[in-house]
Amino acid sequence: MTHPPHILIVDDHREIRDALVKYLEKNGMRATAAADAVAMDAAMKVGQFDLVVLDVMMPGEDGLSVCRRLRAQGGIPILMLTALGDETDRIVGLEVGADDYLPKPFNPRELLARIKAILRRSDRAEVAGGSLAGHRLAFDRWVLDTDRRTLTDSDGAEVTLTTAEFRLLTAFLERPRFVLSREQLLDLTSGRAAQVFDRTIDNQISRLRRKIEADPAKPVLIATVWGGGYSFAADVKEMP
Repeated sequence: MTHPPHILIVDDHREIRDALVKYLEKNGMRATAAADAVAMDAAMKVGQFDLVVLDVMMPGEDGLSVCRRLRAQGGIPILMLTALGDETDRIVGLEVGADDYLPKPFNPRELLARIKAILRRSDRAEVAGGSLAGHRLAFDRWVLDTDRRTLTDSDGAEVTLTTAEFRLLTAFLERPRFVLSREQLLDLTSGRAAQVFDRTIDNQISRLRRKIEADPAKPVLIATVWGGGYSFAADVKEMP
């Protein structure tokens, strides 16, 4: 990313919006604030953004609904702000496509660090799929184009992957039939260590299964290894 990253902050608390705009701009980023989903939509019509910081609890359309809508529209990274101790919001946020979450109240330095980490991962995902950059990979009934970051099924229908889903799938495709622990997958996809009771990877696995498994309730491509983690159970072949 050669330009200063442009961050859209969506939060109904004016003090939080104003403080974050000042802090991010002080640290070399561009920042735009929106008080709710309506203001966010208006901002996105006229501006280009690299990441959205999105509060869960907002009047009108709530953050989870906004996250789900943004994810359906494309792959812009999303960092969700959740109420302290509200595990349900964090889990649902990850399930609907958030790249990361941070509970309130938070240290602005931690928010900045998480934004930078997400942007680094997003930049890498846009240009490469690890060692699979520039490849077309076939598995089961799917072909993954690592440059376009799309899946195509045997009928020619395309499925767009979120940044998190793309990172997770490429981690598996680089290591077919290897058992990968949750900690290893989190390190490979997010570059961070797992926290106690961290369900990030489990939620991302669930979302990816819904896209690639014939029956997500009975997965055969991403197998659960009890006590060990997960394993990609299909053969992977490179397409011309």
